[in-house]
Amino acid sequence: MQIAVLTIFPSMFDLFWEHGIVRRAIADGHIRPEAMDIRAFTDDRHHVTDDRPYGGGCGMVMKPEPLARAIAAARKRTGGGLTVLMSPQGDKLSQRTAEELARQSGLIFICGRYEGVDARIVRRHVDYALSIGDYILSGGEIAAMVAMDAIIRLLPGVLGGAESASCDSFSDGLLEHAHYTRPREFEGQSVPEVLLSGDHQAIARWRHQMSLIETLLRRPDLLEHRQLDKQETALLRQWSQTLERILKHQAAHRPDSLSGRQ
Repeated sequence: MQIAVLTIFPSMFDLFWEHGIVRRAIADGHIRPEAMDIRAFTDDRHHVTDDRPYGGGCGMVMKPEPLARAIAAARKRTGGGLTVLMSPQGDKLSQRTAEELARQSGLIFICGRYEGVDARIVRRHVDYALSIGDYILSGGEIAAMVAMDAIIRLLPGVLGGAESASCDSFSDGLLEHAHYTRPREFEGQSVPEVLLSGDHQAIARWRHQMSLIETLLRRPDLLEHRQLDKQETALLRQWSQTLERILKHQAAHRPDSLSGRQ
């Protein structure tokens, strides 16, 4: 995959390219990334990329001319890659979005600064606007790194194992189960016996149940939008019945001071 990042701070990406999974993806030829300096596409001696907004107001706006030239150059280098603007007005990044973007042959990330980019750039030159959350950053660079990290690890062969990405949180709509490694005992806590049993089917069932529990406790909203299978439905009903039984028991044995008596 060809990746171009348009930014006024290209050096911010030097360390990003040089570490971890991203570095291996580059070394193995899975991605060919480039950070392109938007200032190189200006036509004045001061390389100005921003100006005051029409109509007044606080802050500055990124000028359209340098960005349009930079996007045109990036499209040539990426073979017409999808142009993604990092913006708080964009769709929120999700695992499904990352999977869709990972299927592209090329991607161009526009990293805005100041109050944003000229709206005419958005209307004519941007294919997709993307946000990483409901908060404001100083620029789109860190957001682009987050998006790229989520996307790159999904490319075939990048993680080295066919199941590596599919086992991550959100890949199947559930949070990931807990993980354990050596030593077997740590600060009075033991590794669950099932993980030491060698019974791969029992381990798989345990991990699935732990993922379901973790999701129910921390992100129940994910379950509302998940197509539950028969096993998951049965487990949730069983837990619901257990909770109902506990609540009934508590109500029946509640002290008078807690049962509404004054």
